[in-house]
Amino acid sequence: MFVELIATIFGGVACAGLVMLANLTIGNRLPKWLTPVAAGLGMITMTIYAEYTWFDRTAESLLEGMQVAVKVEEQSWFRPWTQLWPYTKRFVTVDTATARKNEKLPDQRLVNLYFYGRWSPVNQMPVLFDCASSRSALLVDGADFSDDGTVANADWQQMPADDPILKLVCET
Repeated sequence: MFVELIATIFGGVACAGLVMLANLTIGNRLPKWLTPVAAGLGMITMTIYAEYTWFDRTAESLLEGMQVAVKVEEQSWFRPWTQLWPYTKRFVTVDTATARKNEKLPDQRLVNLYFYGRWSPVNQMPVLFDCASSRSALLVDGADFSDDGTVANADWQQMPADDPILKLVCET
């Protein structure tokens, strides 16, 4: 966040500097108010650029085996341009590299989900999926596994069969 603040300030300074340079070049004919307006527009432009490129920059830095399952796009009334072009505010990835499967329960997968948010820390959550029954169980508080590999205290939640996270986990 601090780096983006510095980049925004530099964007404003650069735009103001360009207007000042253009003003010097044409013999001080531009109105005085144009320099601060250019600085403000440069800062707003830099902020919008950072918002729209956050997802791509973050997704490119994911480790191997991390696959984006869900993107949440946002529109906002106080950002009118988002009505035309929504931006990605958060997304969920599935760690397919460390997905685990029990040979005795071939329809179940244990994976880590990672929740990324624009101004939030990354959250990790272990989740057990039952591909045959289209259901999932959060294992945040831990889990008790019986001898045959079933989870004793799982709180199963039904999921739609076309859920993108379920599809990605079950294809792995």
